[in-house]
Amino acid sequence: MKVLYVIVCAAAPASDVGRLVELAQDAGWAVQIVATPQALDFIDVPALELQTGQAVRSRYRKPHEPKPPRPDAIIVAPATFNTVNKFAQGMTDSYALGLLAEAPGLGIPVVVLTFVNAALSARAPFMRSVESLRAEGVVVVEGSDGEQQTQPWDLALRELTPPQ
Repeated sequence: MKVLYVIVCAAAPASDVGRLVELAQDAGWAVQIVATPQALDFIDVPALELQTGQAVRSRYRKPHEPKPPRPDAIIVAPATFNTVNKFAQGMTDSYALGLLAEAPGLGIPVVVLTFVNAALSARAPFMRSVESLRAEGVVVVEGSDGEQQTQPWDLALRELTPPQ
């Protein structure tokens, strides 16, 4: 079974990321949740662990811990202003960003479903980050505008080739 990492950022729709997990599992993906440290306060960790059968990861593994399976694809959702900009700049100050920094170089497909309000998405740094990520083959999908509490989860999933 192909492995999909869902990287969750700290934003209101994160509380509903179980819906994305459900859609991905229905499409044939094995899902691993990776949360930014701040996102842990936005998600129901026990429920997601039960749903995926995997521990929610938010930190680098210790040397004695088993290495997780390499993802076949990654969805970042909801992707915040901060995460999009750090991803584009190659920042690795969290486990989630470390995974994202390597993914394009490893040929792992990445879909970013944004959750950024109109004021921030109009900023030049954000627009440059989106352009930079797209130039590297990352698919950036405009999600909710940051004012709503929901995310169009299916948009991100549609950008991935279904697992075989």
